[in-house]
Amino acid sequence: MEHSFLAYLRGRCRKLTQVTVGIGDDAAVIEPATGQQIACVDQIIDGVDFLSGKHPLADVGYKSVAINLSDIAAMGGNPTSILVTLALPNQNSTRIAGEVYEGILEAAAEFNLAIAGGDISTYDGPLAVSVTLLGFVDRDKAFLRSNATEGDAIMVSGAVGGSIRGRHLRPVPRLDLAQRLRHSVEVTSAIDISDGLSLDLDRLCAASGVGAELDTDKIPVHKDAELLSESSGRTPFQHAWSDGEDFELLVTMSQKDADILAGQELGTPLTQIGNIVGRTGLWQRQQGKLKRLSPQGYTHESL
Repeated sequence: MEHSFLAYLRGRCRKLTQVTVGIGDDAAVIEPATGQQIACVDQIIDGVDFLSGKHPLADVGYKSVAINLSDIAAMGGNPTSILVTLALPNQNSTRIAGEVYEGILEAAAEFNLAIAGGDISTYDGPLAVSVTLLGFVDRDKAFLRSNATEGDAIMVSGAVGGSIRGRHLRPVPRLDLAQRLRHSVEVTSAIDISDGLSLDLDRLCAASGVGAELDTDKIPVHKDAELLSESSGRTPFQHAWSDGEDFELLVTMSQKDADILAGQELGTPLTQIGNIVGRTGLWQRQQGKLKRLSPQGYTHESL
């Protein structure tokens, strides 16, 4: 199965300048990145991150690439190439590989990524897709989680909550927004929302040794959260606060820079939801008093 499928892939993969030697040799030959190279890897597994009996496998392939692109966006980077590893069930392995790769190839074409190589194996277990993404960022210009400072504005892209209604399979990595921010303001810290707005914001604050004071009424609630609340027994805000796999960006910057952005067209809505404070934890001000908020996040079992 492996040799014939690799021949098929060689015919389907575009030849791009960032990879000199791709699929077919013992290792890829990749052109050196400008600035600094960045890399990330993520794996998604049937029964944990998707359900193969319910979700189209092309969507699974697309998601496996897009979630890595979201990580690159959160670092302020530019993606160039991917390495793909498929662990396939013994039964129907060729068909499954082909369907997964339809989504991978779609994402690669959309974001101008070269498929540099990877690995394919079969075993007595569930489908697992692992993607390693390579890219670059200007030297010493990567967005980090650890540089937020007291007084910074906290901004969130798009709207959050309810991604389980389908957006979790086709996330939109905010690469363009990250680059627009890079050229407009100084981003002091960033993280993508993979496990829930509040949980990932708490992680950013912990990495920076700070806390957040939030205006929770300003958190942009996605319409999917409103629809999901009709049957879930939870409010739209609760979904926005804790649902995972939104893959939006949380960024901090000076209040001055946030005010500058208020009048700009960024292509993606960017909403200020609070400010960084010196005391650790997440806080909400109500009637002049501070209330501590509990960060909550996505649990895979809810699939």
